[in-house]
Amino acid sequence: MRVSLIVTIKNEAESIRRLLDSVAAQSCAPDEIVIVDGGSTDGTLETLRKNPWGLSLRVIESPGANISQGRNAAIGAATGTVICSTDAGVWLEPDWVKTLIAPLAGRSSSADVVSGFFVPDPHGAFETALAATTLPALADIHPEKFQPSSRSIAFRKAAWEKVQGYPEWLDYCEDLLFDFALRDAGYRFAFAPGAVAHFRPRANLRAFFKQYYRYARGDGKANLFFKRHLIRYATYWIALPLVVLLTIFAPLVSLPLWALAAVFMFFTPYKRLMPMLRALNWIERLSAIGWVPVIRVTGDMAKMIGYPVGVVWRTKHRKE
Repeated sequence: MRVSLIVTIKNEAESIRRLLDSVAAQSCAPDEIVIVDGGSTDGTLETLRKNPWGLSLRVIESPGANISQGRNAAIGAATGTVICSTDAGVWLEPDWVKTLIAPLAGRSSSADVVSGFFVPDPHGAFETALAATTLPALADIHPEKFQPSSRSIAFRKAAWEKVQGYPEWLDYCEDLLFDFALRDAGYRFAFAPGAVAHFRPRANLRAFFKQYYRYARGDGKANLFFKRHLIRYATYWIALPLVVLLTIFAPLVSLPLWALAAVFMFFTPYKRLMPMLRALNWIERLSAIGWVPVIRVTGDMAKMIGYPVGVVWRTKHRKE
């Protein structure tokens, strides 16, 4: 079984070394690494060309390529029968490849697609709060329903060919559509929680807003999660104004509703946050606790703005 690791990058001079350090340290090395660069201008390509790790590394320059196009180009150029995929800004546990490909090995293999896991590698109070607010803990995962992220996944190249690869018309949420296509085609999924990729959350609120705006725009383009977005609009545009009015005219009656809303919105983030606070000092702990509601509301606002933009794009392109 020949294994190819594929990565798409753009301007990752600060993070590419850590990723490839972790690839070089794998207990079961991939047979090749294929990297597609979308037009880096920060020295990323120079670092890759030097290849101080001595890896079997091939770099394809594709300026302007989006993530889907880059992944498809990398997989198309790969010679492996099994593809492992990860992202820039990630570092991998030493047994990541070994654990990820194990369900695909042998004649009695139990899977065609293997979902690895990913955990945050936060720096400071904000990133810790962001990770707790937005990322699932392992205890939250239902393996049979888990949709893998392409920062930690392995699959047979033949399966990628069968479903015609990643959707190149979609710039965000592309890995979800790829997952759905694989499931619809009847491919077998396995969950490998020990195949862990570590990645750093966004460093500030502006970058987070931009990220979630793009995610929601991708949902709108791909017609994903309509009910989930509808509930969000109903919460902020209908339920919240009603509770505010009730607070003005009957404050005692509104108290249980505010308590219920707080539990609904913040219980899970704070539950995840509590064990993560051990890595912070007391000032950082208080800051992280305060950031959680700000992050939650900011993410919701970004999604409510981004989703209709994607819907308009989809409507326009349908007409075309």
